[in-house]
Amino acid sequence: MRDILGSDFRAEGYGPEGWTEDAADRIVVRLDYDKGQENMAKPPAPSNATDEEVRAILERYRCPVPFHEVRTRFLGNIATPVMSASPIKTVEGLWGGKLPDFGSLNAANELIGALIMGLWNRLTRHQERNTPFRLTRPDVAASREGLATLALIRRQELDGFVEGLFGAEEAINLPERAHRGLGVLGELRALIAGMLDVATDANKAASVGDIKGTLRQMREMTRIAEHEMHEVILSCKRARRDMLVSLPARKPTLH
Repeated sequence: MRDILGSDFRAEGYGPEGWTEDAADRIVVRLDYDKGQENMAKPPAPSNATDEEVRAILERYRCPVPFHEVRTRFLGNIATPVMSASPIKTVEGLWGGKLPDFGSLNAANELIGALIMGLWNRLTRHQERNTPFRLTRPDVAASREGLATLALIRRQELDGFVEGLFGAEEAINLPERAHRGLGVLGELRALIAGMLDVATDANKAASVGDIKGTLRQMREMTRIAEHEMHEVILSCKRARRDMLVSLPARKPTLH
């Protein structure tokens, strides 16, 4: 399998509500055969793959990005005000910019169906005010190892959200509320990274009481992070809507 080609979904069939069947019809999956022939086919119908099934597919193709970070990357890219953002490019980015090799057309369609028509579309519902996104809540022990596990997950989730929001851009224009929210997320990320450093450094003393207290702080930071992420998503949604309403128009030629 060489590549999966996609167009700009915000312009051609992809919108805030998710990935439409009409947009799916415009994705072309191309396989290169030994004799240079090409075979083209549509993706399958929208996938109902569960999170566990998506996780299994990612593991099968050795995706270097953990599932909890995949979720927040997708969420950030759904929220981004960058109008040229593309679900396919985000999926390719999970493997460093190039999709893995597939053994068959069906295997390629299975991955695209599960990630985009399944997971991606499920995440679009978090653009509604009454449906905020929830970060992963693993059951961890009150130990150095448990704290380190939770801190690493949180750091990766926050990194994923920012990665999805910016995509390939180094700078983007954000509405004021989203800008403030991103600043809070940056501060939380720095605190969590510090907690991870302490938890993984055996030379730094930490009693069971210290660890329990830090885990309580982590729960509060999780609540704040979820709130700020939701505000960023809502703010960017409003900004995208305003941009679409005020798209430039060319004066028609009168005959």
